[in-house]
Amino acid sequence: MNLTLHVWRQKDKDDPGRMVEYKVGEAEGVNEHMSFLEMIDVLNERLISQKEEPIAFDHDCREGICGACSMMINGVPHGPEKGTTTCQLHMRKFKSGDTIYIEPWRAKAFPVIKDLVVDRSGFDKIIQAGGFVSINTGNAVDANCLPIAKTDSDLAMDAAQCIGCGACVATCKNASAMLFVAAKVSHLGLLPQGQPERDRRVLEMVAVMDEAGFGNCTNQFECEAACPKEISVDFIARLNRDYARAVARERPARQEMGAG
Repeated sequence: MNLTLHVWRQKDKDDPGRMVEYKVGEAEGVNEHMSFLEMIDVLNERLISQKEEPIAFDHDCREGICGACSMMINGVPHGPEKGTTTCQLHMRKFKSGDTIYIEPWRAKAFPVIKDLVVDRSGFDKIIQAGGFVSINTGNAVDANCLPIAKTDSDLAMDAAQCIGCGACVATCKNASAMLFVAAKVSHLGLLPQGQPERDRRVLEMVAVMDEAGFGNCTNQFECEAACPKEISVDFIARLNRDYARAVARERPARQEMGAG
């Protein structure tokens, strides 16, 4: 395969950045069986051999699990194949002679660190605010000891598939993180272990989401379409209900404390 790549190059957060054109092809071993990241590896090997700066990009597991491989490919988060991370995207989805544009996530809350690498610590702060169960649950018990309805356990597992890649933010015109937060709130809120902190969790995670600079949701569903794990926007509706309930419960408690 012979390809023309236009790659975003940016030295650091203060550099204005620019698109740089590269040619890669059959002479270097690029073929349809490679993953997209392996194709970039080939280009980077050439750049290093030419004493040039290789393209910086995030990756870890390369198995579609960690969510690190975040990049826009021809304007689409993770590329043209639905329900697939960049690392699991293969070059057979492209044709020889294609021109491919590769950029980082574009969101104020995800500032570019270098080239295709962005700072996604905003997601970390949201998780730190409430994406956990802090009560003492004791030793591990048999899975069948806790009576959980199958519909609830299935929903919790669907939400837990979120890998925190940020594709939902990158594709949303408002850079909203609502799908990410909804998935994290829901997968714990649906289980018995998550009930004691359910109200505090949703209030604090939404507050940190707003503080981090993510935008508002306008229900256009780009997030679901771009999500490599196909997380449903139904979880956003669940988040909104949980948030409204938590606010309604918090107000009387504050009033009672003020009266005391």
